[in-house]
Amino acid sequence: MKSIIHGNTTVFGSVSAVIAVFCFSTNDVAIKFISDDYALHLVILIRSLVGLTVLFLFIVPFSGGLPTLHTNRLGLHLLRGFCVVFANITFFLGLAALPLAEGVAIFFISPLLITVFSVLFLKEFVGPRRWAAVIIGLIGVVVVLRPGSATFQTASLLPLLAAFGYATLHMLTRYIGKTESAASMSFYIQITFLIVCLMFGVTVGDGKFSGGSDPSLEFLFRAWSWPSSNHYLILILIGASSAFGGFFISQAYRISEAAVVAPFEYIALPIAIFWGVIVFGDWPDKTTFVGITLILGSGLYIIWRETSLKDTETSGTPRYRR
Repeated sequence: MKSIIHGNTTVFGSVSAVIAVFCFSTNDVAIKFISDDYALHLVILIRSLVGLTVLFLFIVPFSGGLPTLHTNRLGLHLLRGFCVVFANITFFLGLAALPLAEGVAIFFISPLLITVFSVLFLKEFVGPRRWAAVIIGLIGVVVVLRPGSATFQTASLLPLLAAFGYATLHMLTRYIGKTESAASMSFYIQITFLIVCLMFGVTVGDGKFSGGSDPSLEFLFRAWSWPSSNHYLILILIGASSAFGGFFISQAYRISEAAVVAPFEYIALPIAIFWGVIVFGDWPDKTTFVGITLILGSGLYIIWRETSLKDTETSGTPRYRR
C-alpha cells in the first residue's frame, strides 16, 4: 500500500513538473513575441496583476485562505522577491535579443551555480565528481556564448545574470521554505513585482531613454502604451501561465522528491528549441547544440549524483568518494 502511495505522489509530482515547464515555456515565448511592442516592466506589471487574480481565485482559497499569507519574515520575502525580479528582468531582456533556445540554455547554468552557492553559503560538501560536472557545464556556457567571436552578443550575458539571481532565490527558498507556505511565497513575489514595475513606470515609463537600436535596452526603456486589443489574450496568457506555472512547480516539489522533479525542468530546453524554430524561425547551429548538450548533461549528472548520495545516506552505507 505504501509503495502505491509513493508511486502516485511520484506520478503526480512528475506531471505537475511537466505542466509547470509548459506554462513557463509558454510565458517565455509569449513575452519574447511581444517584446517589440511594449516595455518589459509594463508586461510584467500586467502579468503580476493577472497572477494575483489567479492566486486569490484559485490558489489561496484551497491553501488555507488569507491566513496562509501571514508571515513574520517579510524582509526575507522581499529579498527573495527582488531576486526573482532581477532574474526575470535580466532573462527577458536577454530573450529580446537572443534566440529563445540560446537564452534558455544559458539560464540553465543555474543548477550548477546552486551547487557552488551551497558550498559557499550553506557549507555543504561537494566532491570532485560534481565539481567536474560544474566545470563541464561552464564550458558548455562558454561554447554557447562564444566570447571573442563575431557571433558573440553582450545580451548573452543577461541570462547568465538571471541564473545568478535564480540560484540566490533557490538558496533563500531553502532557508525560509520550512516555515512559509507556497501561497505566501508566491504572493510576496507578485507584490515585489508590482512595486518594482510601478517604480520603473514612474521613472522611465515616459520613454525618455528610448530610441536606441539595442533590442534589450529598447525593451527596458520603451514608453508605456495601452495594449492593443489584439494582444489582450496574449497578456492574459502570460499572467495565467506564470501563475499556474509557479503553482504547479510548487506542488511538484511539495508532493515529490526534488530528485524526481528537477530532471523534468530540463524539458524546457527541447521545448525552447521547438518554439524558437516554429515561432521565430531560429534553428540553433551545431556549436550551440554542443553547448546545450554539455549544459544539459552536467545539470542532469549533478541531480543524479545528489540523488544517489541521499540514497546512500538513507541506507546507512558509508561514503568514500563524491
